[in-house]
Amino acid sequence: MEKRHLGRTGLQVSRLGLGTMTWGRDTDEQEAAEQLKEFVDAGGNLVDTADVYADGGAEYLISRLTDSLVPRSELVIATKAGSVPESARRFDGSRGHLLAALDASLRRLGTDYVDLWQVHSFDPVTPVEETLSALDIAVSSGRARYVGVCDFSGWQLAKSAAWQHAHHGRVPLAGAQLEYSLLQRGIEREALPAALDAGVGVLAGSPLGRGVLTGKYRHGVPQDSRGASPYLSGFVQPYLGERSRRIVDALATAADGLASTPLAVALAWVRDRPGVASALVGARTVAQLQSALSVEALTLPDEIRGALDDISSPVHHYPDQGWTEL
Repeated sequence: MEKRHLGRTGLQVSRLGLGTMTWGRDTDEQEAAEQLKEFVDAGGNLVDTADVYADGGAEYLISRLTDSLVPRSELVIATKAGSVPESARRFDGSRGHLLAALDASLRRLGTDYVDLWQVHSFDPVTPVEETLSALDIAVSSGRARYVGVCDFSGWQLAKSAAWQHAHHGRVPLAGAQLEYSLLQRGIEREALPAALDAGVGVLAGSPLGRGVLTGKYRHGVPQDSRGASPYLSGFVQPYLGERSRRIVDALATAADGLASTPLAVALAWVRDRPGVASALVGARTVAQLQSALSVEALTLPDEIRGALDDISSPVHHYPDQGWTEL
């Protein structure tokens, strides 16, 4: 699998990454082991997790698999901190919380360092300078090699990247994990231009539109799908509307014309968008992961890419970059 540099850093990541949001909850250890082996055998190295996935269970699972299945040195392990299970406060970006969460992640992962440590989301009640100072400490202490952010808006990402660049001794942001797919192109308004300008590599989350772009929901919600899961049905539901149906239908037509699948075409589209270092794929089964990994051989013709661009194009309102409507 082709490797790409993450932003303006020397860190190379596979252009498809393995997501682990369901590991330890919907994905058991045997299934996870088979997925990880398949992924590494295909040349993948980026494994993305978070301290809140299965309440830490995903990190524990990765630890067991790196002990027994895949050498730690072959993986780029990325984890996140900052999400908290509190009704009054969903995110805690304070330095104390973040560093304590990192230490807990390292214990669960059974490693001295993570390759990429990410702030899970922007905390509006903590000064961003304090949040970013935790990233500096993580790198200077050797607990993280590179750092990044997740789900930051354009101005939040631009401010954070500029702050890190403007002060000597601070660690530049390497990556920004943002949801990006044919069904969700909102980052093109401000966040993606900010990332490109700052030299921050984009890790595209949910590149298959939370599973909807596979086409599996065209005729209802399969009982064995995430859309039927008590944990993840709310995650899928927003993408089951009429606009999504039109895009999925066009995607299916394109796939038929290429003798491919909607999954492969959708994944190839986002993987090769400007600024994207890696597209993160979370699979329920090894067969699903194999389907995703097969996209390595696919490059979309310009005509197909252009048609998909047109039907999924987001509306840009003033003062978005390139706005088309007031």
